[in-house]
Amino acid sequence: MAETLQHVEDMVDGSPVVDVHDTFNYYQDLLAALKAKIDARFETTRDPSTLELESYGTYPDGPGGRLAAYSGPEIDWMVHSWIGNPSASFANLHLTCWLGPQVKVPHLGIALLVWPGGWFYVDSVPRTNLVEDGSYYDAYYEPLNEEWLALRADPQFEYFVSRAGFIRASLSPTANCYSFERSERNLAIVSEKLHAHVDRWLTWVDEATPVPASEQAALAATDLTIRRNIADRDPANVMGVRFFGEETTEKLVRALWGGDRELPRPGVEA
Repeated sequence: MAETLQHVEDMVDGSPVVDVHDTFNYYQDLLAALKAKIDARFETTRDPSTLELESYGTYPDGPGGRLAAYSGPEIDWMVHSWIGNPSASFANLHLTCWLGPQVKVPHLGIALLVWPGGWFYVDSVPRTNLVEDGSYYDAYYEPLNEEWLALRADPQFEYFVSRAGFIRASLSPTANCYSFERSERNLAIVSEKLHAHVDRWLTWVDEATPVPASEQAALAATDLTIRRNIADRDPANVMGVRFFGEETTEKLVRALWGGDRELPRPGVEA
């Protein structure tokens, strides 16, 4: 069971400069299909604070990106984004969906990377202490354990171990986080895993027990703290600074957690 233990920038700098638009386009189509499933279930509105991020940088002539964030009655903050320079080995794409406090279903986290090898992450971001809340673990994580172990044993997927201890702490026990060769076989597995997880997550939402109104504000506060910490501490932010400088990167990071949001948070603000 191989492992990858490198900084993102080291992977990029240590590799030949290649055009990775084939994989970038594949990832774009994959995330669009997954977002369509989410859009069919939830009502959302794009937050006006992200309209200026519809297109930034100089892509396709150089580094660029897009970041769109959405909110709605059941969705606190959903981000659909990409950043990078696909003509020069690197692109990072996100689809994350943070639920409102009306249910306690884990949040949805998806990230895809080409650097220029393949990389993917998908997780059920927990909203409670799993060691303390055994029933929550049993409902959302134990059923995925055998599937997680099976991919962990696949020799074509190298388990990615972040050098940042905080990021390792943010992963659930069934988080998939792997480097892989960008073969047709491996990309198909990634697509299958992501579609299956989004379908399962949507079922969890439909079957969830409502959170009592008296507990929703505290849950929403915890959600926001976790989301901000993950965005602020992401080691890959260094690539944003490299491409666009500190000021733009800070704006992008704030957009990932909703620091400049204009729409109200569901269940929290009138």
